[in-house]
Amino acid sequence: MKRLAIVALALFATAACGGGSGSSRTLIQNKGSDTLVSVAQAWAEAYKEVDANVAVAVTGGGSGTGISSMINGTVDIANASRKMKESELEAARGNGVEPIEHVVGFDALAVYLHPDNPIDVMSLSQLAEIYGEGGETETWSQLGVTVPGCDSDEIVRVSRQNNSGTYVYFQEAVLGVERDFKLGSLDMHGSKDVVDLVENTPCAIGYSGLAYATDHVKLVSVMSAEDAPAVAPSVDTAIDGSYPIARPLMMYTAGQPTGAVGTYLEWILGDVGQCIILDKGYAPVTSVSCS
Repeated sequence: MKRLAIVALALFATAACGGGSGSSRTLIQNKGSDTLVSVAQAWAEAYKEVDANVAVAVTGGGSGTGISSMINGTVDIANASRKMKESELEAARGNGVEPIEHVVGFDALAVYLHPDNPIDVMSLSQLAEIYGEGGETETWSQLGVTVPGCDSDEIVRVSRQNNSGTYVYFQEAVLGVERDFKLGSLDMHGSKDVVDLVENTPCAIGYSGLAYATDHVKLVSVMSAEDAPAVAPSVDTAIDGSYPIARPLMMYTAGQPTGAVGTYLEWILGDVGQCIILDKGYAPVTSVSCS
């Protein structure tokens, strides 16, 4: 019986390592941006059909978390919805890592309102006064509207946690690099959480990636200045840059990627990978024809 058990264990170990073919599976660790996590998971799932010997493990946690893990060598690819900070680049180089940026798509960072809110258009300066430190806009009546179901008239600011690339990008693009967020916002862990809260809170305003939009929230058109045209968030306006809060989506690697990681990134930037990101509601980096 002992001999049979040993044989069975040996057979199980052989099967787990790829059977008798002599090949073993390569695991690519991919971590970071919550904005990118859904498309990263879709890429990983589709890649199984491309190379069954490569598995891609995808986790979120925020752009900062992914970048830190790439710097420390615990992941192969870091997903980011904002560029690496100078402090992160210095930390990477101090650790012997030269980060390489790969732009894999574009996103329109959407501003969300409850569907009963009568506002359709907002300017960047209005958003800065709502979200920015020292901003004086605290109620919807200050913007000239009454929101059904919002008896308090208070603007409930829904934001992201500060390890989020979406948080950092919104701060830079809307508030300005030198301006902090007001205290008192409801800081959500994930992009979907922002949209869900706005959907169920008449007084709320929030920001999140366009791909998380649903039929149960309103998307605001945004003006870059008070006299500028209002532009709605969409794949097309993210591609042509006319939407004022459009941003690139990146993957970072420690040095030029080679082997399985390099091949995987080439596939992501090819037609199949770019059609997947388009299907998920983001703009591709190249013009593609998708069935």
